[in-house]
Amino acid sequence: MRATACLIGTVILAQAGGGGCQPLNCPYPSEEEGQNIYYGVFTEPPKTLDPAVSYNANEYQFLGQIVEPPLQYHFLKRPYALEPLTLAEIPKPKYLAKDGRELSADAPADQVFRIVYECRIKPGIRWQDHPCFAKDASGKPRYVPVDPALAGRVSSPEDFPEKSSRDLTAADYLLEIRRMADPRIHCPIRETLSKYLVGMSEYTAALEKDLQKERARRKQDGGAGYNQTLDEAEHPIRLDLEGHPFPGIEQVDALTFRLVLGAKYPQILYWIAMPFFAPIPQEALDFYGQPVLAARNVTLERWPVGTGAYRLTRHEANRVLVLDRNPNFHEERYPSEGEAGDREAGYLQDAGKRLPFLDKGVYVLEKEATSNWNKFLQGYYDASGIPSDGFERAISLSAEGSPEVSGELERRRITLDRNVMASTYYTAFNMLDPVVGGYDEPRCKLRQAVGIAIDVEENIQIFRNGRGIPGMGPIPPGIDGYENGRDALNPYLYSWDEAAGCPRRKSLEEAKALLAEAGYPGGIGKDGKQLVLGFDNAMTQATDQPYLVWMQRRLALIGVHLDIRTSDYNRFQEKVHSGNFQIIPWGWNADYPDPENFLFLFYGPNARSELHGENSANYKSPEYDRLFRIVENMETTPSRLERIRQMNRMLQHDSPWVGVFYREEYTLFHSWLGNAKPNEMSHGNLKYRRIDASLRSRQRREWNTPVWTPLWVLAGGVVLLVLPAWLIARRRERRRGAC
Repeated sequence: MRATACLIGTVILAQAGGGGCQPLNCPYPSEEEGQNIYYGVFTEPPKTLDPAVSYNANEYQFLGQIVEPPLQYHFLKRPYALEPLTLAEIPKPKYLAKDGRELSADAPADQVFRIVYECRIKPGIRWQDHPCFAKDASGKPRYVPVDPALAGRVSSPEDFPEKSSRDLTAADYLLEIRRMADPRIHCPIRETLSKYLVGMSEYTAALEKDLQKERARRKQDGGAGYNQTLDEAEHPIRLDLEGHPFPGIEQVDALTFRLVLGAKYPQILYWIAMPFFAPIPQEALDFYGQPVLAARNVTLERWPVGTGAYRLTRHEANRVLVLDRNPNFHEERYPSEGEAGDREAGYLQDAGKRLPFLDKGVYVLEKEATSNWNKFLQGYYDASGIPSDGFERAISLSAEGSPEVSGELERRRITLDRNVMASTYYTAFNMLDPVVGGYDEPRCKLRQAVGIAIDVEENIQIFRNGRGIPGMGPIPPGIDGYENGRDALNPYLYSWDEAAGCPRRKSLEEAKALLAEAGYPGGIGKDGKQLVLGFDNAMTQATDQPYLVWMQRRLALIGVHLDIRTSDYNRFQEKVHSGNFQIIPWGWNADYPDPENFLFLFYGPNARSELHGENSANYKSPEYDRLFRIVENMETTPSRLERIRQMNRMLQHDSPWVGVFYREEYTLFHSWLGNAKPNEMSHGNLKYRRIDASLRSRQRREWNTPVWTPLWVLAGGVVLLVLPAWLIARRRERRRGAC
C-alpha cells in the first residue's frame, strides 16, 4: 500500500507542479520564468569576438549588441539608410586639392588629392563596467599586472571583484584602426582600407619591420632551442602603435577624429557602420594582453568590451551565450518613422521610447534544425526559421496565392515575415578553364546553354519551398541598381512572355542549339566523346544529395554529363582559391547596401586564383573593369545606373554566372515578440526587441500541459491490483491481534 500511495502522491504532486510557474519540460531555470528575456539560438560557436577580426554573421549576432561603430543602419527604413550611432552626425566628405584648396563635391577625380571625413562623438558615452578600468588607490590599474592567485580562480571578466568605466574618446576609435593595420592581426578588410586610408600600407609595413626585428633579436638571444610560438605566448610582443606616422587618421580633440582618404570612396561610410570600426580602449588591450589570463581563456576574442546596449556575461561556446543589459548605455530612442506599412504592422508603437527594452538575451547552441523547430513550437524560442521538412506543416497559400501561416501556427497567433535578403546565390564557371572558360562566342554559348538547363525556378520550388526570386544579374532587390521587368531581362536565358507579362526560361531545344553552336552537337565534342563537366562542391550532408542528382539530371537533358566532385569544405576552398575547378555553387552576402559590393565580384584585379580576391569566377574583361573603376566611387545618380546596366548586359552575354537567385527568408515570430522587423544590414537589433513575458508564460503552460490521464489510469490499475491483497493482509493482522 505504501508503494501505491507513493505513486498516487507522485502523480498529484506532478500535476500540481504542471500548473505552477513553468512547465515541467521547460529548459530554463525557474527563476527566469516571467522575466524580460529574449530566447534565441546560434548554430555554431563564434570563433572570435574581436571586432578587428570578426567577419561572420554568427559572430555579429553577439558582437553587434556589445560594440558600437560610429554609424548604424536605421532600424525601419528601406532602402537601408545610415544614421549616427555614437557620432553627432553623419560625416560629410571635404574634397581638397594638392595645394590644400577645398573643391566642390563634383570635382573631377584627378583633381582631388585628399578627402577628409571629420567624425565628432556624442559626449557622455561610457564604456561598460569592466575590470580593465578598475584602479587602485594610487590611480594605477587594479589588475595589470593581475595577482596570479586571483587569475587562477577566474574564468571571465565577471569574476573580478572590482569593475569601473570611463567615457568613450576619439583615441579609442583611432586605436582600433591602428589595430586593423597591425600585421599580427588578421583583419579581413585591411587590403581594402589600405587602398584608400592615406599611409595605411606604409604604416603596416613599418609595424611588420618592427615585429621582425624584435623576433630576430629574441631568436638570437634564445639560441638554437628557441621556440618562437611558446615565447610569444608567454611574453607577447608589444609594438608601439603610436611610433609610426599614419596620416590617414588624425585626432582633433578628445571627441573628434578625422579619416583622410587618398581617393574618392563614398563606401567608407558603410564600412564605418560595421564592427571593424568599433572602438577599443587601451586598458582592455593591457588587461587581456596578460598571458596568465589568456591561459584561463579570458581574452578579447571571447570577452569583447563595448559601449553597446548589452554586455556578454556568460560564454559557454558549446552550450549558451548570455547578454545582459548594459546599465551604462547612453541615451538612444526607438525610431519615430519608417517605411510604408510599418505603422500598420505595429513597428512604430514604441516610437520615441528609450532603448533597450529587454533585460537579457539568452542564446542556446542548436545544431539540429529539428530540435530548434520543436522548441520554437513549444514556446521556448521566440523566433525561428522554417526547416524544409516542416514547411508544408507551417505554410499554406492564401486564395490570392501568397504564403501565410497555417493550421496550428495560426491558432497560436504565430506571424510570418518574408524578407528578400541582400544576398545572391549562383553557379560560377572558372573563366580560366580551357573548356568552360574563355570569352569567344562558342564558349559563351556553352555557358548560356548550361544556364538554360539549370532551371532556377524549378530549383527554388523543389529545394527552397518557393523561397527565392530568379535573378537576371548579380545585384539583389533592395540595392541600388537592381531592376526587374522587361528592361532587366537576360535575353540569353529568357524570353519575354507578352501575355503573362513576365520572363519565361528558354526551352531545352534552344539550349541544345546553343550547345551545337558551341561545338558540342548532342553533347558530343569533336573527339566523338560526350562533354563531361566537373561540379566541385562541399555538399557532404545526406540532405544535399537530391540537389546534386537534380543538377546531373538537368544537364543530362541537353546531353552533358555532370561529374559531381564532393569534398570537405577546406579542400573545396583550396580548389576555389587555386582555380582548380570548372563549375562551383557559390554565393555572396552584402557587406553594405551598395551595388559596388556586388559588381566588384567580377573586377579583374579581384580574381581569386591569381590575386586572392573575391572574384571566384576569375572573370576578366577590360571594358567591364573600365566601367567598374568609374562606377565604384560614384554617388547614386542616373549616370551611375546607366553604366551598371551596361555592365549587367556584358555579364549576361559572357555568363560567368548562371543559376542566379536571391534568397527569400521566412521567419516566424511568436505573438509575444514585438519590434521584430528583420534588418540584415544592422547588427545591433536586440535593443529594439520587446517581449510580453506574461503572455509567453501563459502560452508556454498552455502548450506544454502534461497529459496525466495515462498516469491516473496506471495508478488506478495498481490500486485495483494491490487493494485485494492489502485487504487480506489487513484481516490476517486483525486475527493475530485478537489472539
